[in-house]
Amino acid sequence: MADGDGLGEAATATASPPAPAPGLSPSLGWRERLRAGLAGTGASLWFVAGLGLLYALRVPLRLCENLAAVTVFLNSLTPKFYVALTGTSSLISGLIFIFEWWYFHKHGTSFIEQVSVSHLRPLMGGTESISEPGSPSSNRESETSRQNLSECKVWRNPLNLFRGAEYRRYTWVTGKEPLTYYDMNLSAQDHQTFFTCDTDFLRPSDTVMQKAWRERNPPARIKAAYQALELNNDCATAYVLLAEEEATTIVDAERLFKQALKAGETIYRRSQQCQHQSPQHEAQLRRDTNVLVYIKRRLAMCARKLGRIREAVKIMRDLMKEFPPLTMLNIHENLLESLLELQAYADVQAVLAKYDDISLPKSAAICYTAALLKTRTVSDKFSPETASRRGLSTAEINAVEAIHRAVEFNPHVPKYLLEMKSLILPPEHILKRGDSEAIAYAFFHLQHWKRIEGALNLLQCTWEGTFRMIPYPLEKGHLFYPYPSCTETADRELLPTFHHVSVYPKKELPFFIHFTAGLCSSTAMIALLTHQFPEIMSVFAKAVSMISRTCVEYL
Repeated sequence: MADGDGLGEAATATASPPAPAPGLSPSLGWRERLRAGLAGTGASLWFVAGLGLLYALRVPLRLCENLAAVTVFLNSLTPKFYVALTGTSSLISGLIFIFEWWYFHKHGTSFIEQVSVSHLRPLMGGTESISEPGSPSSNRESETSRQNLSECKVWRNPLNLFRGAEYRRYTWVTGKEPLTYYDMNLSAQDHQTFFTCDTDFLRPSDTVMQKAWRERNPPARIKAAYQALELNNDCATAYVLLAEEEATTIVDAERLFKQALKAGETIYRRSQQCQHQSPQHEAQLRRDTNVLVYIKRRLAMCARKLGRIREAVKIMRDLMKEFPPLTMLNIHENLLESLLELQAYADVQAVLAKYDDISLPKSAAICYTAALLKTRTVSDKFSPETASRRGLSTAEINAVEAIHRAVEFNPHVPKYLLEMKSLILPPEHILKRGDSEAIAYAFFHLQHWKRIEGALNLLQCTWEGTFRMIPYPLEKGHLFYPYPSCTETADRELLPTFHHVSVYPKKELPFFIHFTAGLCSSTAMIALLTHQFPEIMSVFAKAVSMISRTCVEYL
């Protein structure tokens, strides 16, 4: 079954606040400001103190005499020495560059930078961040160790479209197939899991439908559904298949689902009466329950698409009350989208309070809806220039933190919300935190962000700050466990070939990678010039030494 318990988040996902927007920093306490200032000026103080000590000891150390001796020594050296020196320096810097590059690709960070931060910074007045047992960071690390990142769980898209009325119409207009074979194969597995059981042989119509769900050819599935109805006019799953794949409009699909509902309720009541007779009857009840819930959910989606939004909300609420164990269907995400269309923001907040919980799996719909609600309170008056000048208010900090949290969970959504990338029809299955989930969310929720004045402006000003806050997301997260590296591969199987799959922004090379590369290149160039023009480079070296001597004498 494609659905499941979902991806677990770190146990302290809401305990550690994300960093504010780039260039905008919240007000800190005086102790924190003092500590940060001292840590930042520690290196500068050491440098100034060293220069002062060198100036004070210039006479006792006889710097001028020593420099003169060094100059005489350099003047006596032959060009061959400079060639050997620069060649050796080029070789050493090249080895350092190769080691830095290897270490960066293996561990995701610069070796020189890591040594500087871990060992040199404390000596120069910096502070080390040590995770205490039970702290949020240590809890996140322990939660990360429990995640199996090699497995990407695929979920049924709670807002997937109708094949006959929507997906097929797209094919008629564009000539492109919006669904991949992998995606449709997952749907076939879902249908066999939800709509079949071991007792299907007792009802001939169910036996026919069991074969129908395995058919790969749509006309063959539709033909099998009609055969099942000939055997039993109350075969609910046959009506479901026709509503999904044969109906060319939402009105036709709703009509068939209503017929399926009438048949499904009758079968469900019969199964309830016999559920305790044997394990086979219990399995049959579970199957009939799945069929009934699926039909009601699709009827709610038909009502939503036809503009009867309050009716859709009522059906969804009744389903969540009547069948609370079926959370794997994520009906609350359908409810969130319908409530946003009604602009019932208080009701949206109530749903989020129940489902945006540490113990429950997250989704782009939950994270970005929470960000939208917090953005709504400040977006109409938000201005980056004003915020940079006066600082962020508490409400703005909360909104920025919510956006950072949402972007960390799924970094692909902002490109679609800001219309930096074209949307396509969402697939029938999605991958949490992947491009497929971003498409499915933005396809239905873009209008809700546009409706709130300034929401997209605030998102545009702050979303990229998350990538600076988490420079190496594949190795370490901030509020969630590291971003799964397997999402790109899975998304390429879920999304059609004509769509350019969005991938996580590539991390930039550290400063010391560039530094060692420049050092290696420059020393190699000096070695080459010294070998080709030894006299000129010798004169150049003597001139540099004379300039250095003059500077020291001036001091």
